[in-house]
This record gives sequence, C-alpha cells and structure tokens, in this order.
Amino acid sequence: MQKARFRGIKIGVVMTGSHCTIGEVIPQLKRFKEEGAEIYPILSYTVDEVDNRFYRVEDLKKQLREISDKPIINSIVAAEPIGPHKLLDLVVVLPATGNTIAKMANGIVDTPALMAIKAHLRNQRPVVIAISTNDALGINARNLGSLLNMKNIFFVPFGQDNPLEKANSLVADMEQVVDAALYALQGKQIQPILLGAY
Repeated sequence: MQKARFRGIKIGVVMTGSHCTIGEVIPQLKRFKEEGAEIYPILSYTVDEVDNRFYRVEDLKKQLREISDKPIINSIVAAEPIGPHKLLDLVVVLPATGNTIAKMANGIVDTPALMAIKAHLRNQRPVVIAISTNDALGINARNLGSLLNMKNIFFVPFGQDNPLEKANSLVADMEQVVDAALYALQGKQIQPILLGAY
C-alpha cells in the first residue's frame, strides 16, 4: 500500500545554487509527490539562470514541470504572495547554500528563494533546511548556530561530507528530507541532527 503522509500538503521547494547537489534533490521531490504533496518549485536567481557542469537550466525546469503542475516561482514579486495568501504549509530549502543561510540569519531578502522563506515564516509555519555548503564550519558557523535556535526552522540531519579535504563543509543527508519534513509539520526536529562523516 502506498503511503500518503503528505496528502493535501502544499510544499514550497526552494532550490538554491549548490549545483552539485541538485541531482540528489529531484528524487526527493518525486517522493513528496508520490506521498500526496502538492509541489511548488521556487528557484534562486542562480538556479533559474545559470547553466553549469551539473545540469542545464532548461533540463532542470523540464524535470520540475514533470513533477509539479504548479508554475515555477523565480522572482521576488511572484514569491511575496506566499505570506499574505498563506499559500504553503511547509517550505523545504533543498539544497540550502551558505550564502542563503547567511542571508536568512541576517534578515536579507534579495532573491525569490529568500522572499519565499521570509513570506512563509511570517505565518509561523515550518521551514526545513537541507544544508549544502563548504563553509558551514568556517565563517558561516555563527549563521548556522543562529538558525538552529530560530523558531519554526528545522534541519535535515547533516554531517561532514569530506572532513580531510574540506574540513568546513557540511551536507545534509538527502535521504532524510521527507522524514524531516514530516517531523517539522508536527513542530519537531528529527534526531539525531548531527551525523558522523559520510
């Protein structure tokens, strides 16, 4: 019997520019859909506009259109109504770059991704962060700490992906995104949040 734990749940999936991680995101979106969620794709300017060695933008958008029948939100103007119209039940930032985390922690809203997060948080609704950044344990550690203590912010469990060569790098375990989202809808942080190096 197929699970439907997210039936009727509207999820805004905010994708930011950790390009190397995007390939791990698509299977999680499919899992959300299979479990009944309505997916609203929200792209940072970088993800929306920049071809890179991991994917072409048009190919990514084609995949998103196959998963979701909702229009892609790729402007600040389009993201702003998320707040006043209470459009979403949950926002998942997947992946969340160090740049996005730093701006979130300091109240900077200058991309569609950040506007979507800010607009959603005004409704006291949960945001789940799947971190993917090379500087999480460096200068960005203070921003990570701020978000870990912020109301309605939850994290996908994360660990060092390459501690010997990239000691400051942290990456979320993308296989736990769906379960972390389910916990967040109940106002809970999935545990353990810290993983060993993997």
